[in-house]
Amino acid sequence: MIVLGIETSCDETAAAVVDGERRILANLVLSQLAEHRPYGGVVPEIAARSHVEHIDGVIGRAMARAELTYAQLDGVAATAGPGLIGGVMVGLVTGKAIAAAAGKPLIAVNHLEGHALTARLTDDLAFPYLLLLASGGHCQLLIVEGLGQYRRLGTTIDDAAGEAFDKTAKMLDLGYPGGPAVEAAAAAGDPDAVRLPRPMRGRDGCDFSFSGLKTAVLHVLAADPPPRPEDVAASFQAAVGDVMVDRAGNAIEIARRRHPGLRHLVVAGGVAANTHLRDRLGGLAKERNCVLVAPPPALCTDNGAMIAWAGIERLRAGLPDPLDAPARARWPLDPDAKPVPFAGKKA
Repeated sequence: MIVLGIETSCDETAAAVVDGERRILANLVLSQLAEHRPYGGVVPEIAARSHVEHIDGVIGRAMARAELTYAQLDGVAATAGPGLIGGVMVGLVTGKAIAAAAGKPLIAVNHLEGHALTARLTDDLAFPYLLLLASGGHCQLLIVEGLGQYRRLGTTIDDAAGEAFDKTAKMLDLGYPGGPAVEAAAAAGDPDAVRLPRPMRGRDGCDFSFSGLKTAVLHVLAADPPPRPEDVAASFQAAVGDVMVDRAGNAIEIARRRHPGLRHLVVAGGVAANTHLRDRLGGLAKERNCVLVAPPPALCTDNGAMIAWAGIERLRAGLPDPLDAPARARWPLDPDAKPVPFAGKKA
């Protein structure tokens, strides 16, 4: 089984070809960092326009690298949400066109499910496992019980971890994207130099909150003189790590009540590329007799390979989608999860 995967949910135009033996035959990602850097964040209109301009070329190069024709595909998978709706529509419509022209089934993939199943692509992981999904737009803990079976244990009540990294980098004038910039600055800083809060740490449950941590960084920088940016970055990163470990620790205990034999903690999403957070979560996993599974950084950030693999899993299960499958700005993995207690405004 061979599937083409298309990903355009945010600011990467990505296409990949993956087969049923978990081999990545091609995986191309065209970044838009240079286009968004002057604005300090992703501009939806610019992102959508860039997808339109580059999607055909990226897909064509992926197919050429895989040395395949469209007739040799078994299906076409495209992100159908959640994400910036303009970008999602570009990739989904392109996937529909290829599927219709080649006479192949379409798989409309939930972008979050792509992240959730990446560990099965990279490590052939069996269900169930616990997932910490942390990115610019999402931060949640879920039990992955099976294909299409996700039980959310906690989510952010305001901002996502990746968004907090981006805003902190902006306050420190470290540049964009914020995650790698903060991690690089933190390497030269003292994580104990600046006192910052650990929101939600010590509370029951698995929810996150990062808005107050961002505000604390803002107040710290208002001091005269302000602390070194490297020290602030290191202290901020350490605070996020403490929160992640605390919340994931609670989630492991809750997940094991439902699945006593659960042994794997998976971390996915763009924030999962952070080495410090991986190390902290690895320590937690060891303490709790778990195995941490962290895909390679290139497969943590948005990519087409995860979408292609999700397409393979769904095609194997007999779950293709009609050509009128809608694009969705919001699409929760666990539709039965309770609403978050408070939805804070973006700072």
